[in-house]
Amino acid sequence: MVDGMFLGIEIGGTKLQVGVGPNDGRLTGLWRGTVDVARGGEGIREQLVRAVPELLQSANISRDQVRGLGIGFGGPVDDHTQSVIKSHQIQGWDDFPLGAWLGEALKLPTVLGNDADVAGLAEGTVGAGKGMSPVFYMTLGSGIGGGLLIDGRIARGTGRGAAEIGHLRVPDPQRNDGRLDVLENIASGWGIVNRVKQTAKSEPAMAARLIQIAGSAETITGQTVAKAAQEGDPLAVLTLNGVTDAISDAICAAIVLVCPQRFVIGGGVSLMGEELIFEPIRRKVAEKVFKPFAGLTDIVPAALGEEVVVHGAIALAASRFGGKA
Repeated sequence: MVDGMFLGIEIGGTKLQVGVGPNDGRLTGLWRGTVDVARGGEGIREQLVRAVPELLQSANISRDQVRGLGIGFGGPVDDHTQSVIKSHQIQGWDDFPLGAWLGEALKLPTVLGNDADVAGLAEGTVGAGKGMSPVFYMTLGSGIGGGLLIDGRIARGTGRGAAEIGHLRVPDPQRNDGRLDVLENIASGWGIVNRVKQTAKSEPAMAARLIQIAGSAETITGQTVAKAAQEGDPLAVLTLNGVTDAISDAICAAIVLVCPQRFVIGGGVSLMGEELIFEPIRRKVAEKVFKPFAGLTDIVPAALGEEVVVHGAIALAASRFGGKA
């Protein structure tokens, strides 16, 4: 039996989503918006204050039916103060008390979390990790985030985050001297594109097929790299081989530390699919993992799609303010 309705908000670098549902993996209503980067945090806050009443009206849900509101924010947050620490993409968020501000603006009990953490909560409770523990969630998108779920609860360390796998330092596949770089710089969407564009600029002949697909070196995207790799283009294949090397190194480090039962990978880069991403990662992890832990962690795609952070924000609100499926 489901107890009450909850609102979930995703605040990202490019998109906003607000959903309402009973915390059972289904959404009763969903609103989507686009971030106006030029207007910064203030513009986003104005959008959200308008969007919530619109969503409730369109979903035919009264405010009295909503027991609480959860937020998944795209950046580090402080659990104790319920404040944003900073956004690496949008101005106007540094040390902003978002939980208290939005709760007062909407007159609802509100709880704030990091977007990767709440996405992990969703995948671990109603998604690909349901019924398992520990579950490690990794989002491979424009950036790389992580969340660790133990017995259905987010592991947050001392209150400013944990499981930030995107900030692990791993061997840089473009170097032969063993130098390390941050995983996000290598394997995130923007990291992949940035490295390919650098090659296209310095050695255009190597990037000829990617430039042909995209129309120009400047318009190369992650989808361009995936398409070229599927065709066997040497630069695209080499790039993604380096990406899966780096990700497998990071996953092996996570397995050594927490040995999760399941590793769930979501985000736009993961949509390159089984052949380009998942099969190479599984194979490389099997080769490199700490041998006593071999075979204990399986690696699967995320199940909840584009609304995963919204589902997780709803689950966070339900865990704080009562009500589970």
